[in-house]
Order: sequence, then structure tokens, then C-alpha cells
Amino acid sequence: MRINETDGVSASSKHLVFAYYVTGHGFGHATRVVEVVRNLISAGHDVHVVTGAPDFVFTSEIQSPRLFIRKVLLDCGAVQADALTVDRLASLEKYSETAVAPRKSILKDEVEWLNSIKADLVVSDVVPVACRAAADAGIRSVCVTNFSWDFIYAEYVMAAGHHHRSIVWQIAEDYSHCEFLIRLPGYCPMPAFRDVIDVPLVVRRLHKSRKEVRKELGIEDDVKLLILNFGGQPAGWKLKEEYLPSGWKCLVCGASDSQLPPNFIKLPKDAYTPDFMAASDCMLGKIGYGTVSEALAYKLPFVFVRRDYFNEEPFLRNMLEFYQGGVEMIRRDLLTGHWKPYLERAISLKPCYEGGINGGEVAAHILQETAIGKNYASDKLSGARRLRDAIIFGYELQRVPGRDVSIPEWYQTAEDELGLSASRSPPCTPEGDSTVKLSTEDFEILHGDCQGLPDTMSFLKSLVELDIIKDSDRTPEKRQMRERKAAAGLFNWEEEIFVARAPGRLDVMGGIADYSGSLVLQMPIREACHVALQKISPSKQRLWKHALARHNDKGQGPMPVLQIVSYGSELSNRGPTFDMDLSDFMDEGKPMSYEKAKKYFDTNPSQKWAAYVAGTILVLMTELGVRFEDSISMLVSSAVPEGKGVSSSASVEVASMSAIAAAHGLNIHPRDLALLCQKVENHIVGAPCGVMDQMASACGEANKLLAMVCQPAELLGVVEIPSHIRFWGIDSGIRHSVGGADYGSVRAGAFMGRKMIKSTASGMLPQSLPSSNGINNIEPEVDGVELLEAEASLDYLCNLSPHRFEALYAKNIPESIVGEEFSKNYGDHNDPVTVIDPKRTYFVRAPVCHPIYENFRVKAFKALLTAAASDDQLTSLGELLYQCHYSYSACGLGSDGTDRLVQLVQEIQHSKVSKSKDGTLFGAKITGGGSGGTICVIGRNSLRSSEQVLEIQQRYKDATGYLPLIIEGSSPGAGKFGHLRIRRRSVSLKLNQ
Repeated sequence: MRINETDGVSASSKHLVFAYYVTGHGFGHATRVVEVVRNLISAGHDVHVVTGAPDFVFTSEIQSPRLFIRKVLLDCGAVQADALTVDRLASLEKYSETAVAPRKSILKDEVEWLNSIKADLVVSDVVPVACRAAADAGIRSVCVTNFSWDFIYAEYVMAAGHHHRSIVWQIAEDYSHCEFLIRLPGYCPMPAFRDVIDVPLVVRRLHKSRKEVRKELGIEDDVKLLILNFGGQPAGWKLKEEYLPSGWKCLVCGASDSQLPPNFIKLPKDAYTPDFMAASDCMLGKIGYGTVSEALAYKLPFVFVRRDYFNEEPFLRNMLEFYQGGVEMIRRDLLTGHWKPYLERAISLKPCYEGGINGGEVAAHILQETAIGKNYASDKLSGARRLRDAIIFGYELQRVPGRDVSIPEWYQTAEDELGLSASRSPPCTPEGDSTVKLSTEDFEILHGDCQGLPDTMSFLKSLVELDIIKDSDRTPEKRQMRERKAAAGLFNWEEEIFVARAPGRLDVMGGIADYSGSLVLQMPIREACHVALQKISPSKQRLWKHALARHNDKGQGPMPVLQIVSYGSELSNRGPTFDMDLSDFMDEGKPMSYEKAKKYFDTNPSQKWAAYVAGTILVLMTELGVRFEDSISMLVSSAVPEGKGVSSSASVEVASMSAIAAAHGLNIHPRDLALLCQKVENHIVGAPCGVMDQMASACGEANKLLAMVCQPAELLGVVEIPSHIRFWGIDSGIRHSVGGADYGSVRAGAFMGRKMIKSTASGMLPQSLPSSNGINNIEPEVDGVELLEAEASLDYLCNLSPHRFEALYAKNIPESIVGEEFSKNYGDHNDPVTVIDPKRTYFVRAPVCHPIYENFRVKAFKALLTAAASDDQLTSLGELLYQCHYSYSACGLGSDGTDRLVQLVQEIQHSKVSKSKDGTLFGAKITGGGSGGTICVIGRNSLRSSEQVLEIQQRYKDATGYLPLIIEGSSPGAGKFGHLRIRRRSVSLKLNQ
């Protein structure tokens, strides 16, 4: 059914109450809802908006006592890591967390609320559970949208795991309770709805003319105006003056506080975008319903950059291009500033959309008539058919001819394309010797040595610039990133500052076998985390306004406060600052429990990162009895890429604890410090990792492999990397998380298997009972009994040799077991950091086999490194990496991306060209906790090897659209670096020099 644009909404004689649910995905849904709601209120009705969006989105356009805003988020939409990144697995997991787990309580609360406001109609854009809640409350419901979450999530399920498929079915079933769909142009297939009414575009009205807006901005008519609209400037992306052609200016929507070039103009975050769009000559941004509909309505040419794996986009893109309003820009050109040809092409377009733009008015009319009692719907399709189609459409979408869907293309940022980002480097990059000179002049190094490390020099330079930012009279530009602003007031420059540094690590061999006691070989990488820390009297600390207000409200004088600023927050979608009273760590005169601390940090997801930093303080209080009487200010700047499987978390923990220890005069051996940091991650963060990451970060040496037997942490020293061998890391682009469920379940399975082996060994011990004449009937073999006794009390799986495992135990280890069955037969699995879910099925055989054989492989690898240099040596080392990689996959910890990269290494290794020219790459494996992240590649130390690694990078980009980050080089661990104690030189002293 189609409703034409002339059918508007007129005032009704009956006063109606609407409950309007808005999905939590972005502002685009809220902005189109505003237009429908405005028309409903104009007709004399009450509208209760249920949303997670900020109030100003609604109140800036609607000032009416008939508008009621209820802040509740009932679905998360698609989780985005940045402006162009959709994380499919995280989206499903987040939806499960927000809408599936609490479903029963949500339905109960919503039914009670709907009855309490006496709602006449429930409207959803496009919250699934709202339709079911309406049905339970006996209220009719209607959806208004251009896509639905069953269609969006259906493809995610195919790529992210079939165990989430029930989410799609539940969403489709919820939608089936909706009477009909008011469908907006640019729509996706939405088979869960039984009937459809098409309406024109929903477009916000203009408040000001093009001429008025340009006059207010001071922009002449002959100036070409671009509006940059990504829902917020991509974090870490530095705009440059040369990005725009001569005679152009750019309006930046929702920009961060970073400094903008003179030809870029920052718009307020609550700016009314339609007015600025209509005043512009073209737009550069990402595709969403709001941007596309308003670009078409105002005939604004749209230069767009694709978002990977947001399934709404292709349909909107088709509509945009059909009406000759779109130009696609490739992501690399966006990030490198190669904008000119796209902008020139855009302004030559003649957008030709002539359709209706009063969809908000038309939709409001339909909603009003439905609430009064008019019946628009017809029950044409069965529920079973709709539910089946909800899956099938998404499944078939993946199988479009020519489309390669085996590798996710998401998680791509400026960091990946250019090696530049806020999280990877301080705000200014040093050139030549200028950084060294600047650091020496501005800071007096009272203790320690920079050891010639350029990243440390650059970090010191960033500290100098904070003092400039803090002094507003000396700041040439006031537009700074908010994390830099926060850091600018962090330190008292008259007091000493301590600086620590800890690198990430490349897992060469050992990986997830660490928690089973394996030998591991780890290389500290070049990228590191720096922490600057100041211990200061509470009376001298510069408190942030909210912390000061908190103390004033309590009537308290100066008290010790922990203040942390973390660089790179915008890249990771987290808050850049954290503060707490150190007394919060005390519970009845004693340090709070780790369990309470975990809950403390879990309460605010955007600041959960602080557990890695602040958690080190609680561990020192608990394990070493340290008491902190002074305030602490910390600046954390990590260049270790997050989610890549190279231990970004361990580097933050080790650098933080090293800085705290140095400032408080604690002499902690690097090995002991690593063990303390593991407690932070295991018990306060809640990630069940082994200890190898922290050990490599704390105890590693540059260009060497740290050898350690993880029982729990027996350091064997370092292993020289032969001069003819080199290691690289290549990032798959698939975000790895050691806290993920897969890693935890594999670890639990390994501990279950150990318990089974111990039980089997105990049952095999001979019952040496004496006969009636006092002589044993069985005379056991002493050595065999001793072995069985050792295996019956097995502390670590890796202490069981492969031949003993195969001979006696392998046949008794099941492929999998349900948690409830294991607990019934074996009791506890005796792992302090994982908990068995009674209803979950755990793989056991593969998680048990992996560490037993991996320990053997690592020992062989270590021995081979000292062998004579030869192709046989390199081939054997590479083969061990390959075996490790496929053992990960058997455990369920592989991924499409890392498999693809390993396959590319194999293709190059076995190519005719490589064989004819003495091949240079010999093997590769997934690293760390698996399930994405980075692979480790071994090859000959030669220019040809580097060329082949770059070739793999490009071939992966060609296949997936994602340009991998290459990790190469090494640097010293925190123990070798020590710490710096520095003091800011006064301005007068520098002038006298």
C-alpha cells in the first residue's frame, strides 16, 4: 500500500497518547522520529519518547509540554568502533546483553509503563521488544523504519557465530506482533512484517535560508562550501588545510576538540544540520538514512565513504546513485586527503530527486488514524514464513556472485592506512634531533636514561606541549582534543614527574599454552606504553572541577585523589579521563576485595579501561601492604595497538605499576612486578590470561626472545635471535579480546581435561594391599608408579609428555562435555579465573592436546634457533609455527582473517618465484589469545622478505578492503628501561641558558 504525499495530519477531536520507542543506533533514528513526533504533537496528542539519545535532539526542535522523554536504551543497534567501523560479533553480544539477558524484566517493566501512561498506540523505530511489550499490554503497535534488525543481524550471525542465531529469530518474532510497517524510501528487505505502507522521505524542515546561514558564517557566495558529516569527525583523524581545493571551506559536524586548519570551521555538536546542509555545495560523509534523505531533499551532492558490514547502506546507496546525487570516495583517499577530484565531480552533478519529503507528516497521519481505530493491516503471510524469510534473506545476501565474504572488512581507521593516530603517538611527531634537544632543554632528567628511544623522546616533547596548552595566553589555537585539555591541567610543573615505559609483545611461540605451564618464547615489540606519574600532596594537586565539587559536597578538605588521563580514547570509544578518591579502595579499614573492585570498574563501561591502570594500586595495597597517603596524577599514552593480540593491556599494566613503584620508592623485581600485574588482569579486569604477556613486557630485552616456563613464571633468560632470522607481526583487522568467551571456554576446557587426566591416573595406581601372610600380591614397577603418582597430582598439563598422553589418557578425553555433567563427575576444575557454566558445552580434547604438544613444539623451536643456519633450519622453524596455528583452530580460536594471512604466507613460500630465488618466508601462526588479532611470521632477515611481507599486506587489502598493520622491530622491557625522574625547567632558567 502506498500513501501519497498530500495525505497530511489534521487535528483529531480525540486526545491520544503515543509511546514512541527509538533504537540506540546513532542519532539518525532520533532525528527522523523528531519530525513524526512534531506532527503528532501539533495535532494535539501526547508523545512519550523512549530513547537513549540526548534530550537536545528532541527539545531543540520541539518545545511542548506534550513531549515526554524517558531515557531507556532497549537495543544497542550496531556497535561501531569508530565512524566507519561496525563490529559484528560485538553487535550481537551487546544486543544479547542489553535485550536478551534482561528480556523478562524488560517486558514486565514496559507493560507496566505502557499501562501507566494509558498508551493508545506503540510506535517503534525500530526497537523489537517494543512490539512484543505492546502485544502483552493489549496495545496495537506500528513500526516506522527503512530497515529492521533481523535483516541487519542475519548476516552477522553467519560470520560471527551460529550460537547467536536465536537473536535473529527472537527479533523477527517480536516484529511479527506489529500490525504493519510504515516503510521509508531506501528500504531493506523486511520480511518479518506482515503488511507494509510506503510513505515519502521523512526530512527535517529548514529553519534558515542558504543566504542567512552563509551570512552568519561570514562565507561569501563565490566560496564553495563542503559539509563534513560523519556523525562526529573520526577519532584520531587530523584534517589538513591542503585537503580542500583553493576557494573551498569546510563545515565539520561534531568535530573533536582537535585543532582545525583555517579553512575548516567547527560546528557546535548541537548544530541544526539541515540548515548547514542546504547552505553547502556538497557533503562528505558516511551513508545513513538521515544524511541520504536530507541530501536528496536539498539536492545536495553527496561524496560518501562506505561503512563495512552495515547492511542498510547498499539500499540507501542505490537510491542516492539512482537520483544522481552520489559519488563514492575510497577510504584511503579520505584518510590521505585526496579529496579534490571527488569534490569537483560532486559539484558537476545534477541531483534529480523530485519525490515527496513530507514523510513525517504522512506517517503521523497514519499513526493517528490507527490509534483512533482504523485498520490498515492485512494478515497475508504466516508467522512461520516471515520468520524463515528473516533468516534466508540475510543468508542469501552473503552469496551474491563475486562477493568475497570470508574476511571481515571492518575495523579500519587512519591508524591502519597511514600509521597515524592519537593512540599510537603523542600529538607531535619529532623530526631529526629537534626532539632530543627540546626534551633536554625543557626537562631536567634527575634519574634514568632515555636510551635513545625515539618514542620516549617524543613522549617527553608531548609533556612540554601540555604546559603550553595549559597556559591559554600562550596557546595559539584553543581547539584541542579534550584528552589533551584534561592532561594539560594534570601535573604541577614545579614537582617531579616519574616516567615508565613498557612494550607490547609478539607471541612467537607458546601462546595460550602459558596457563598450562608451557615454555613460551616472546619478543618485546617496538611499540610501547608510556606512563607519566606525579605523586603530590593533596593540598597541591590540581583537581578537576567535578572532583573538587565532590569534595566540597562532602565537606571534606584535601584528600588523596587518583586522576588519570588516557590518550587515544576516541579511537576506542571510551572516556579519556578517570578519577576516584583513593579512600574508595578501602573497605572497613582494609583494601577492598578484588571482586568488589571488578564491580566498581564495571559500573561505567566507558571508563572500564581504568581498571588496568588504577587496579595496579589496589594490587600493591593488597599484596604488598602499600598505603598511599598522597594524591596521584597519571597520563597514559600507549602506541601498542589495541585488539591486535600484541598485549596492549599488559603494557599498560606494567608501565602503570612501574611508574607507581618508582614514585613510591618500591623496589620490585621485574618478574614479581609481572606477577602482580597478572593479578590486575585476572581479578580486577576479569580477563583469564596467563602470565607470559606481563613477563615479556616487564622482563624482555630488545631483539631477543624471552624464554619462560609458566609454572608460574620461571625465567630461563633470553634467547638470541640469529642474525639471519627475522620476525614480523601482521594484523588481521579482526579485533581480539583475551576477555572473550571463546578464550575463557578453551581455558576452562584445558583445566577440565587436566582434572580428567588426574582422575584417570589415580584410578590406575595399583592397590598395594598385603595378603594374609603379609606379602603383597602385586609387585608394582617402582618407576611406573612414580609416574602415575606424578600424573595423579598433575599441576600443569605441559608436564605431561606427548607419548604418555597418547599411551594412557588420550582415549579417555571426550571431544566435549556439558558443564553440569563435568561438575557431577569430577567436581571443580580447579582454575581460579574461570567458572564452569552448568548449561554450556565445553570442548575438551582440543584444548588439552594443544598445550601438551605446544610445549614440545616450543622446546624444539628453541633448540632449532641455536642450530647452524640453513634452509632446513628455517623450514623446520616455520613448520612448527604452522602446526601451532592449526592447533589453535582445532581449539576454536582461529579466525577467517588470520587464516587468510597464514594462507598468503604459504602461497608466497611455495610459489615458483620464491623457490627459484631461495625463499625468504617460512611460516606463520596466530598469536596470543587467538580469535583474531595478529599473526607472527618468520623469515630470512633480508630486503626480499620485507618486500614479501608488504606484498602480503597489499594482497590482503585487495581481498578484504582492510590494509593490515605491520609490526616489526623490538625494544627493551620495562625492567631494562627502568624509569625516568624528571623536573620541568623554569622559563627563567631556560632563558639564562
